[in-house]
Amino acid sequence: MYEGNGQSSLDMGQLLLRAYEIGDLVNLSAEVAEYAYWKSVVDANPQVRQLVKQFAKAKEQFEDCERFGRFHPDFHAAKDKVMDAERQLNEIECVSKFKAAEQAVDDLLHEIALQIANSVSDTIKVPSNDPLPKGGGCGSGGSCSCGSGGCG
Repeated sequence: MYEGNGQSSLDMGQLLLRAYEIGDLVNLSAEVAEYAYWKSVVDANPQVRQLVKQFAKAKEQFEDCERFGRFHPDFHAAKDKVMDAERQLNEIECVSKFKAAEQAVDDLLHEIALQIANSVSDTIKVPSNDPLPKGGGCGSGGSCSCGSGGCG
């Protein structure tokens, strides 16, 4: 077993047990309760189910057109159908509340991952579902901790 900073490391069984304990705490959180509530509301809504079917069909048609790129004669119409179906879904209150609850759970899980990673090292990268990352690292325009000698 590795010993650093005066603390002995846990074996894999202990780590997994602690991970399950954290998972249990997450499952008892207000964020997960809110997510589960809005998921059940969305799943029970007949209008949402119908729009999800329309969205899936439009997406499938768009993916067929997308194989040929924007030069496909139906590309723009198919893309517009997908965007319209998505817009209609997002206009339903329970869907927008569900998406907000889903983001809150994602944020909670990301914060936990950051805390765990930072307790090991400040340089460990933790992936995020954010489509617009906030920087960090050499390739993203953020600060680089590699020094002038380069990474590797």
